[in-house]
Amino acid sequence: MHDINVLENQPIAWTPTPDVIERAQLTKFMRQVGVSTWDELHQFSIRDVEKFTEEVLKFLDIKFDPPYNKLLGTSNGIEFPNWFVSTPQRHSGAEAETRAAASVPLSEPGAVATGFPAHAGLNITTMCLDRWVDDEVNNQPAIVWEGEDGSTHVLSYSFLADNVGIVVGTLRNIGIGKGDAVGIHLPMIPETILALLAINRVGAIAIPVFSGYGVEAIASRMHAVQAKALFTCEGFYRRGKFVDMLSVAAGAVRRTDSITKVLVTRTAISEKEHLDRIGDAKGPVRFVHFQEHLEKTFPDVVVRQFGVSHNMIDLLGADEEGSELTSAEDPLIILYTSGTTGKPKGIAHTHASFPIKAAQDMAFGTDVGRGTRICWYTDIGWMMGPWLIYGALINGATICLYDGAPDHPTADRMWEFCARHKVEVLGISPTLVRALAAKESEPPASAGGAAPGSDPTLENPDSRPPAHAGGSDKKPPHERHDLSSLRAFASTGEPWNPAPWWWLFEKVGNSKLPIINYSGGTEISGGILMGNMLLPQKPCSFPAPCPGMDVDIVDDNGEPVKPGQVGELVIKQPWIGMARGFWQERERYLETYWSRFKNIWVHGDWAMRDKDGHWFILGRSDDTLKVAGKRVGPAEVESILVSHPQVTEAAVIGVPDDAKGTAMVAFCVLSGDFSPQSRGDTELHKAASQSSPPYEGEVAATADEVVLSLEKELKSLVAKDMGKPLAPSKVHFVHALPKTRNAKVMRRVIRAAYLGEDPGDLSALENASTVNEIRAVRPAV
Repeated sequence: MHDINVLENQPIAWTPTPDVIERAQLTKFMRQVGVSTWDELHQFSIRDVEKFTEEVLKFLDIKFDPPYNKLLGTSNGIEFPNWFVSTPQRHSGAEAETRAAASVPLSEPGAVATGFPAHAGLNITTMCLDRWVDDEVNNQPAIVWEGEDGSTHVLSYSFLADNVGIVVGTLRNIGIGKGDAVGIHLPMIPETILALLAINRVGAIAIPVFSGYGVEAIASRMHAVQAKALFTCEGFYRRGKFVDMLSVAAGAVRRTDSITKVLVTRTAISEKEHLDRIGDAKGPVRFVHFQEHLEKTFPDVVVRQFGVSHNMIDLLGADEEGSELTSAEDPLIILYTSGTTGKPKGIAHTHASFPIKAAQDMAFGTDVGRGTRICWYTDIGWMMGPWLIYGALINGATICLYDGAPDHPTADRMWEFCARHKVEVLGISPTLVRALAAKESEPPASAGGAAPGSDPTLENPDSRPPAHAGGSDKKPPHERHDLSSLRAFASTGEPWNPAPWWWLFEKVGNSKLPIINYSGGTEISGGILMGNMLLPQKPCSFPAPCPGMDVDIVDDNGEPVKPGQVGELVIKQPWIGMARGFWQERERYLETYWSRFKNIWVHGDWAMRDKDGHWFILGRSDDTLKVAGKRVGPAEVESILVSHPQVTEAAVIGVPDDAKGTAMVAFCVLSGDFSPQSRGDTELHKAASQSSPPYEGEVAATADEVVLSLEKELKSLVAKDMGKPLAPSKVHFVHALPKTRNAKVMRRVIRAAYLGEDPGDLSALENASTVNEIRAVRPAV
């Protein structure tokens, strides 16, 4: 890859203070294992992965019944290690591992829950709920939720456990149990957590899907796992408009023969909307009316209502059987990837894989412990949704959920939420940061609500705090609210660009809060690389790998590269959260991660480690371009483009070129709301007039001239930093980039649309109109 990298030679931006280090969960863990420095800890964690993992289980207080006899074995190959082997004592450790290896892997066709005696006993919901019953955490908030309209729910751990029990009873009543696959088609509401935990508690397998998916995307995933039931709801609000989910769910159920049960929760929509949707204008919408409506919507299946209940009669009806007896390696959840590189992959995880890795990373990276309030702006269909739920509950923390647009009704909505609920750790994507930074000049929200000072009480669904906490109209959005509770930001999902990173760090964080950069994936159950509270941080970087991750950067021959050189990010030893394969697709799993180098996991990311030991992710290796004989990652060029004051987002693709072999084409989103395809557009003129020289103080005569001039300026910007051969051959201006619902840019879709090729799976695409806009500017053949 190109040797010049715009992320090299970054300064140290944040250094932990002694008090931050002293209170860190990672410091407590280091004392537990008897090491005094980070380097000692990481060396211990990869020198003896089995011992390190045992110490993590001790730190998180994870209990197994029956216990395991051997934690980790690799007789079945490093690709499919044997975890938590438990057999009768008459078997030796070697024989126990052999028996466990005989269990059917989750990647094999026909895989089912194997259960005892091959593996130790663990139903992870007991670590999320039961363990806190006799603890002070029991009365602590487990969930603090707020909707776009300002309505709130606050559920204590005790109240959450009671409500999960009700849903468990419903599932068992309709015949859902161990080994059954159950879909979750819900926004981020409290009922989503009830559904996930109840499914796991009865030993079933959760299949979350994005709340915004269409019929085909849901149906294909439910069909692939032969789901027997689906959780869904009426819908949700985005930017003040109601988004219907019920009809989408009904369409998916009609196309999935295996689904025979549907569970639906009500959402906070107006009585008029209920009447309009149900078609009964004679009176108030009562339970029976809605139940009848559901039965008409889902004919030929069993339909039940569920949700957060404040009725003592309902709570007394909570399931008393407790959790199903499951093994640590029974399937827990199948997480489908977004499909950015082709057909979605069903990543299989167990009770002891995904949740424990999530809890470990949350504790050691984002410094979450008992009572910590953590918010991650996410969706249950992205791995960070389940990651947030399992990780926070295992650590005894409080999940802060915001279900709404982060900049509606105005740009301070996210900061208002953090201030009101005293969020300590905020997970936020670089894409969202760029969008919020671009809205800094907008006026504050004044949407009304309850009187200032209203304070939601536990388990009170009607408490409505103010929609705006005050502040000067002249202040930028992030300064209108008291953010003193924040201790850290966290970010994952895509590479950073320096400009938005510095904005978040300096402006919002007042140069005092770390940005815990986090990179890994669904197949990892969390992170490969991650910042923490003990190590200094550079912009856009990762100070180190996660503890327990034996990571390296290698060249095309699998040899480690030197500092400053770019190569493939790889993992050389098993870790607790590694995928247990793709669901019933063994060969595809092996081909995807294990076929390049023997016994080495190749993740598919380009990475670089600088001379100071800081790591940088430069983008997906399958996005890499070879221009004029030099390899270059799109993220390098995109970082330069977004450094321009008028560019908020950029994506770079490679197209065939007779002279260079491959030429780069850039797509840029500019600040302001303008139509790039229109002529005489005032906003486009304004963008040019506010640009750097040669446009300072003047406006181009026509929009055509503005487009050409801005394109020339951006090409020159890239050429200056990376050399003329690596400048884009063409720059197009678009309203938005095709992205998944978890904010990943879909470069393969951009390239296919631009070249007139088949874009493949588009189920994860957030906005289809972006593809049409790119098709409109493709070159004539």
